[in-house]
Amino acid sequence: MKILSINSSPRTGGESKTELMLNHLVEGMQEAGAEVEVVNLREKKIKYCIGCFTCWTKTPGKCIHKDDMTKELFPKWLNSDLVVYATPLYHYTVNAEMKAFIERTLPVLEPFFEQHDNRTVHPLRQTPPDAVVLSVAGFLEMSVFDQLSNYVQLLLGRNRRLLAEIYRPAAEMLSRIEDKKEEVFEATIQAGRELVTSRQVSTETLNQIQQPIIDFQTFAQMGNLFWKTCISEGVSPKEFREKNMIPRPDSIENFMSVFPFGLNSEAAGDRKISLQFNFSGEVTGSCYFIIEKGNISPKEGSKENPDITVETPFEIWMDIITGKADGQQMFMEQKYKVNGDLSLMIQLFQKQTN
Repeated sequence: MKILSINSSPRTGGESKTELMLNHLVEGMQEAGAEVEVVNLREKKIKYCIGCFTCWTKTPGKCIHKDDMTKELFPKWLNSDLVVYATPLYHYTVNAEMKAFIERTLPVLEPFFEQHDNRTVHPLRQTPPDAVVLSVAGFLEMSVFDQLSNYVQLLLGRNRRLLAEIYRPAAEMLSRIEDKKEEVFEATIQAGRELVTSRQVSTETLNQIQQPIIDFQTFAQMGNLFWKTCISEGVSPKEFREKNMIPRPDSIENFMSVFPFGLNSEAAGDRKISLQFNFSGEVTGSCYFIIEKGNISPKEGSKENPDITVETPFEIWMDIITGKADGQQMFMEQKYKVNGDLSLMIQLFQKQTN
């Protein structure tokens, strides 16, 4: 099977969750023996369709534009057995780069009028390749893809060419939910295998890909803190990640939501560890974390006989975890105090300082 994967994300590397999901889908396809080529539209020059209909009249089947679409991509598209359309969700449908690509496939149609299932259509000049649509979104609900799904079913569903729709909500959270991330990626690889071997994706595999990975309260807290931090620090999301920044909590509740993602839970080994925080200063109050078997559970209030207790002004600790202050230097200057196993504390916080 010859597969052409079209990636319309303008971002790359870890910034692009579209690319991340597509890479795993391609991995599964290749494992199943398919020949897969990935094309990044951000690297290509594709002019907009100008609606001249030259491809229907003067040069049937060939666009008037002399660009990468006419010279390279349209022939590859026609010669593929399967095309993967991978796009981030922009305003509830495909982004502009993907829309431009799709519109430039107009030469595959003839200008005449026919009716199929009580719907007016243009007849096909050539048989288009089968299709798979992959998209990611920031919102949690699967319903965010409804408009995209309606669009691609109308566009690509003719003659049962649309083999699968693969959607991943809450995609920006994948990097923070380690156990769920691996389940989603493995299921995406499996989807690639299934598309090559059976030309479909099983319901079980789709459910694994699209499974909920975070509740709304945690999602909203983390997301809102992230954007507040970007705004207050004057950085873009890309710069935020390049600087290894973390969202700055502004309450104990937000601290309880964000802090576990920076802890090295493996440092606890087989032990059950309790980590107590008592805050003073701008925000006062207490909370603690139970670390056991790789899981971290935040709790309000105080724990009796905790293994480690941190006594600190809230603003000092927030400066430390966001990298504005050096934790060891602040400790030496007695800006905060630690009671308990100091070496274990250093191991637990190693993930935050790396």
